[in-house]
Amino acid sequence: MQTSSTEDELKVLAKEMHSIPNDFIPHKRIQKIYNDRQESINEGKNIDWATAEALAFATLLKDGYGVRLSGQDVGRGTFSHRHAVLYDQVNEKRFVPLRHFREDQALFEIVDSFLSEYGVLGFEYGYSQADPKTLVIWEAQFGDFSNGAQTIIDQFITTGERKWLRMSGLTLLLPHGHEGQGPEHTSSRLERFLQMCAEDNIQVANCTSPANYFHILRRQMMRDFRKPLVLMTPKSTLRHKANTSSLEDFVNGSTFHRVLSNPLSEEEYKNVNRIVFCSGKIYFELQDYINELQLNNVYIIRLEQLYPFPYEALKQGIKKFSHCEMIWCQEEPKNMGAWQFIERRLKSVLHLVGSKNELHFIGRRSAASPATGVFDRHLANQKNIVRLATQANLDEIENEKSGVSLVKYKLPIE
Repeated sequence: MQTSSTEDELKVLAKEMHSIPNDFIPHKRIQKIYNDRQESINEGKNIDWATAEALAFATLLKDGYGVRLSGQDVGRGTFSHRHAVLYDQVNEKRFVPLRHFREDQALFEIVDSFLSEYGVLGFEYGYSQADPKTLVIWEAQFGDFSNGAQTIIDQFITTGERKWLRMSGLTLLLPHGHEGQGPEHTSSRLERFLQMCAEDNIQVANCTSPANYFHILRRQMMRDFRKPLVLMTPKSTLRHKANTSSLEDFVNGSTFHRVLSNPLSEEEYKNVNRIVFCSGKIYFELQDYINELQLNNVYIIRLEQLYPFPYEALKQGIKKFSHCEMIWCQEEPKNMGAWQFIERRLKSVLHLVGSKNELHFIGRRSAASPATGVFDRHLANQKNIVRLATQANLDEIENEKSGVSLVKYKLPIE
C-alpha cells in the first residue's frame, strides 16, 4: 500500500503549512517552533513527532481527504507539542494553518472538546461512519481518561462491525507511559484493548518513530476498507532526541513497519546473545542505557503493531537470533500492558524459528494500581527494569522484595 510521499512534495507542503500571514503576530516561541519544523524537513533530518503528524494531515488534505481532530486541548496539544491553532498576540485572532495552506485542500477541523469522553467519543464514532473519507481522530488528554468512554469502546468501536456490519476508521490517540505522574496519568489500559482484539476488529499500535506514525495515519485513509485504530502515543518522549526520523523514511516507497529494529553489521551481529522485545516508550530508555554502557551483546526488537499480531514480520526479524536469550520487557505491571497478550504469540514465533530458550518477562510486579504515586519509587523501579533487561544473569534465582518481576524470580533494587 502506497503511504509514502515524495521529497519535493513534502518540502512544498512544509513551506505552505508553516506559512503565517504577514498581518498575524504569533508568539515568538511558536514562530521559532514553526521555523525549526520547516528547517528539519528542508534539511531532511530530525523530523519530530508533531511535524510528522502535521505532514500526514497535510498530505491527506492535499489528496482530498478530510481530517477531523477532537479532544481536550488538542489545538495546542496537552504536552505543548502540536500548536495547530495559533493566536495573534495583539488582537487574539485565531489562525489554523492546516485549514488554509492551499485553496484546493479538503476540510481540516480541530476542536477542543468538553470534558465528557463518553459523549465526545460517541459523536466521533458516528462521524467516522457518516464520512469515511475523513480521518476522524479523538485524542484523550491522558490515555487513562478513555475509561470514561468505555461504554462506547465496548459497545461500538470494538464490536460494531460484527454486530451491525458497519465499518469505522475512527482513530484513538491515547498518551501512555510510566513517567512518575501517578496512577491517573500513566496508563491507557493497553491490556483492555488487547483483550478485546479478535476477528480483525481493531488495530492496536505503539509507535516509536515519527515516520511510522506518519505512515499509520495515512494508512487509515489509503486502504479500501476502514478499521478503528488505537494508538498509544508518547508524552515526554515527544522531545526525546532519538525520537526523530529522516526525510527518506517518509518518501520513495517507504511504508509502515509493524516491527522495527536497528540495522546491524555482520560483526555486530556476532556479538549479540540477548534479544529484548518491547513496545513503546521503554525502548528509548533501554537503548540509552545500552549506548551509555556500550553493551554490544544486547539487541532490541520493538513491536510497533500489536494487533493484528505481526507474526511474519517478527519471524523474519528474529530467525537469525534463535540462539539468543529472549526477554519481553515492559514498564507496566505484569498483569497489565501487553504481556498477557504477547506471551503465547511470541512463544509460538520463537518456536517457529527454532529457539530453544525460554521467554523471560521483565517488568513491574502485578499490581492493583497502574502506577505508584511516589516519584522516587517510580525512578528506582524504572532503573531496575532497564538494568535487569540488559544485564541480569537469567540463570540466577534470587527471592527478595522488589517492584520488578522476572517471571519466576525477582531481583533486588540496587
